[in-house]
Amino acid sequence: MTSIRALLVGINDYLPGVAPPLGGCVNDIGDVRALLAGYTTGSTPSAVHVLLDRAATAAAVEDGIRHRLGAAGPGDTALLWFSGHGTETRAHGADLLIEATGRSQALLCADGPLTDKRLRVLLDEVAARGARVVAVLDCCFSGGATRDPVFTERFAPTSDDRPPLPPAPPRDAAPVEAAGTPATGSVLLLAACRLDQRAYETHFEGRRQGVFTRAVLDAVRAAGPGITYREVLAAADALVRCSGAHQQPVLLPAAPGGTADSPFLSGDTGRLPAGEHLLRQGTEGWEVDCGAGHGLPEGDRPPGFPATEFTVVGEEEADRNVAVRTVLPDRSLVDPLDWAPAPGRVYPVALGALSLPAATFALPTAAGAEAGPVEAIARALATAGPNGGPSPLLRRVSDARQAGDLHFRVEVRGGAAHVLRRDGSPFVTPLRLAGSQDARRIADCLTHLTRWHRLRDLPPRPSPLDGLVRVEIAPWGAWDGTPLTPDGSGEIVCAYGPGADGPRPPLLSVRLHNRSADRPLWCVLLDLTDGYAVNSALYPGHFIGPGRTGHALDGQPVPFSLPRDRPPVPGAQARDWLKLVVAERELSTVPFHLPEWHPAPSGARAVSTPDDGVLRFSPPRRWTSTRDLGRPTERAYGRWTTRTIPLRTVVPRA
Repeated sequence: MTSIRALLVGINDYLPGVAPPLGGCVNDIGDVRALLAGYTTGSTPSAVHVLLDRAATAAAVEDGIRHRLGAAGPGDTALLWFSGHGTETRAHGADLLIEATGRSQALLCADGPLTDKRLRVLLDEVAARGARVVAVLDCCFSGGATRDPVFTERFAPTSDDRPPLPPAPPRDAAPVEAAGTPATGSVLLLAACRLDQRAYETHFEGRRQGVFTRAVLDAVRAAGPGITYREVLAAADALVRCSGAHQQPVLLPAAPGGTADSPFLSGDTGRLPAGEHLLRQGTEGWEVDCGAGHGLPEGDRPPGFPATEFTVVGEEEADRNVAVRTVLPDRSLVDPLDWAPAPGRVYPVALGALSLPAATFALPTAAGAEAGPVEAIARALATAGPNGGPSPLLRRVSDARQAGDLHFRVEVRGGAAHVLRRDGSPFVTPLRLAGSQDARRIADCLTHLTRWHRLRDLPPRPSPLDGLVRVEIAPWGAWDGTPLTPDGSGEIVCAYGPGADGPRPPLLSVRLHNRSADRPLWCVLLDLTDGYAVNSALYPGHFIGPGRTGHALDGQPVPFSLPRDRPPVPGAQARDWLKLVVAERELSTVPFHLPEWHPAPSGARAVSTPDDGVLRFSPPRRWTSTRDLGRPTERAYGRWTTRTIPLRTVVPRA
């Protein structure tokens, strides 16, 4: 059985001239020790060494790391918990190469500093023996350790006139195994604040304690065994902000799939499946750590419009969703949908439904014979959405300054409706206006165009999957198979060639190569045509193994022909946008299909495809439409990304 070896350091009473006293550090260590005594996750807290107040000299802390934590072996957890002052001074010499702030940070032991660079070397030596090293530092400037008013700072100022802190150890001091191989363990830092911030302590129920230590302990107690380090930090961050302390806890390294996603203080070497984001309770209610910086549209959700949704990941958490009400730069404020999250808990979540900004349209007023048709169009657009309400895809504006990225100008003249771009060019041929059914057809047209543009312009989100799947388009039968490259406009251009019966359409080979070394990825390749159609016939959605290649049309040549109503005469051309969607799990492809736009013949019933204004990556909570989801019980969680490849087919003039 693996063990926990812990070195717990708490300093209230500093030697004279070193730092002013604190009041909550010893209490911190007492509570951490109590937590370890009752903590059982398959590991045994077999060795806990405590250094308090003036016994916690720099030499004693170094010795404790080397010999107490150094006794940890492969699979063990070596825990350093430090509660006390932090300090900083101006960086000098070689330290300036690694201190981007120009300052050097240090833990302040009872008799003086222990620099962050020195601390890292000591912890790396422990990790070199195969142990998982975790450092929890509740002091000022602690975010750089591994690279009574209401609140009291855990900060001891150091004059820049004093001798600088000891220099960083040489770069060749990185630990190695006895055989010369790199260190096999890892070092994880949970810091009370960023390296340019100060940490605080205050009273909790009449007892003084570090704000960060209290937040970490509360998060662990609320969740129980199994919570990951990432979840602990996320919950602690929210609790620190709720307390009013102006400090931001830090987790390093925070890369997904590493130690950060392992169970807290557990010897389990496996990684827990994690959601891409975390749901937690913050100062403004429940929030998800995904915001505008992650690709969501910033701002408040307009009343009556659909919400972006996150789904709780986990077999025991099925059908638990939250709806986004406000997107901030770094996070989103959310409301649980028909369930009550447990206060203090952190839930892994994944994006389940993405609500993109609505398109805008302008419908100028008209007089005389055109006034009636304009009013009919306005009524049709006002009832084009679910349950006869406004469409969530469209928003009317009267001022051009309110226009969205996708904007339609609808003008009525000569008995027809003209759907125009900003520059006055037409989206589609003019639509005849002879009755109310024609007005409904115009609403269908705007909805159709909006759905098409939303799919084409769906942006890639910052994701670990970015760049893992390469799309290669090459002439069919080319001896070397060299892919075509975009021209100066960013488009891949392919040309008709000579044939016995006239120009012959180009035949291409389209390949999808998964460059990941260890993960299968689900891919769908959509073809968006300039006739406003979307289909997945090229590559309808399959998993591609690591290092493997998927072939469009099962390896058959892909003809890129002009539409049937566009003769292949010299100078003719057509455009396609190939949209690659990559995900860790299979997605519903229902939102990825759209027929070509054709106005219905006069007198025919216009048919609108149901759309709630949300691009869903898993089935809705209460799916009641007639759409075929294939296997609706399988939910689609996980990361995803996109890429768009513009392609133009031309008939040469010569």
